[in-house]
Amino acid sequence: MPIMEYLSSLSGNPYFGAGFGLFGIGAAAAAARKGLQGGLILFRRHFMITLEVPCRDKSYQWLLQWITYKGARQTQHLSVQTSYVQKDTGHVKTTYDFIPSVGVHFMRYGKTWIKVERTREQKTLDLHMGVPWESVTLTAFGTDKGLYFNILEEARQLALKETEGKTIMYTAMGAEWRPFGHPRKKRPIESVTLEPGVANQIVNDCKDFIQNSKWYSDRGVPYRRGYLLHGPPGCGKSSFITALAGELEYGICVLNLSDKGLTDDRLNHLLNVAPEQTIILLEDIDAAFISRLDTQQQKSAYDGLNRVTFSGLLNCLDGVASSEARIVFMTTNFIERLDPALIRPGRVDVKQYIGYCVEHQIVEMYKRFYTNEKSEESANNFAKKLLAFEKPVSPAQIQGYFMMHKLSDSQTILNNVGNIWSTDKNLKGIEKISA
Repeated sequence: MPIMEYLSSLSGNPYFGAGFGLFGIGAAAAAARKGLQGGLILFRRHFMITLEVPCRDKSYQWLLQWITYKGARQTQHLSVQTSYVQKDTGHVKTTYDFIPSVGVHFMRYGKTWIKVERTREQKTLDLHMGVPWESVTLTAFGTDKGLYFNILEEARQLALKETEGKTIMYTAMGAEWRPFGHPRKKRPIESVTLEPGVANQIVNDCKDFIQNSKWYSDRGVPYRRGYLLHGPPGCGKSSFITALAGELEYGICVLNLSDKGLTDDRLNHLLNVAPEQTIILLEDIDAAFISRLDTQQQKSAYDGLNRVTFSGLLNCLDGVASSEARIVFMTTNFIERLDPALIRPGRVDVKQYIGYCVEHQIVEMYKRFYTNEKSEESANNFAKKLLAFEKPVSPAQIQGYFMMHKLSDSQTILNNVGNIWSTDKNLKGIEKISA
């Protein structure tokens, strides 16, 4: 009884009653807040779906472009991306793309509202790209993952639409491939004139390789193809590869073996992670490595330029860990300098000489530059007179000559044909035109 009386007296105490009431209110508020937080977590877990896309993912740029196209009109907090577009008239047009800036934005996709949160870590850098780490997080009601699949697929299709009919050039940046410059217009395969049948032979061989992956797998043959284009400089090796990529609707991964930061491991990694539907291009392969059979050249200026070993390159092209579903093109001006192990079958399956112009090439180039009713006759006369000099001439020399005489009449072009080999006269001609 004394205890009950004591408690009764405490309850009658106004100070004790006020303290107990405050404590009760605080405890109830804390419990309600914790319950609300738990309820929100459960609600997000079971009734909301979130997608985070880091900047290292391939779809990150696609998604940013898609958000720009779909959601930039629905937000007032923007950042700008300025780019330049080359027009057909030769003028450069400046374009401004407004992207939702760092922060939280809301946009509507169909009947669903989506919260878009773009974050940037100023103190964290992407080591490969050298820019602050970014990510985009999408949050929406529901549990259907197909919503985000549709968004990413729509973003991919939008990106492909912008590069449709163009050739994308890639360059190695760190451990990955990044687009280099703006996508280029596809170069028509007919614009590169080679000896009769050469272009069709290589194009058909590439298409046959692309369409017969099952044939390789059924026979246990590595699914890769190597090509070597060799011949004098200025005869169209690189130009033909660019046109071939446009014909196949492929991109081009340009790899410089003389890069001081390139090692055997990094080279093998780059060849294995090359973007799909691309041609890997190794230009002037003779300048990167010398033949092991030539002991005198082993002490040449090329020795020690890079950290890629010759055996490392061989293993990347045709080793146990080499990648498949790959097309590699190599070019050289001096095939005799290449080690036989580099150009054996399996590493180089097709060798094609791209040499100086023959009559067919000269005629076709003339007709392409000068289109008129008498171009056939003028082209034949020009080719015969040019070949009468009995000097080798490259397509680059002929193109340079035609560029200087693009406004001249056929007789002037024919009379000055000997100037193709004269650099000094060509320079004087340029000065006259500019004057």
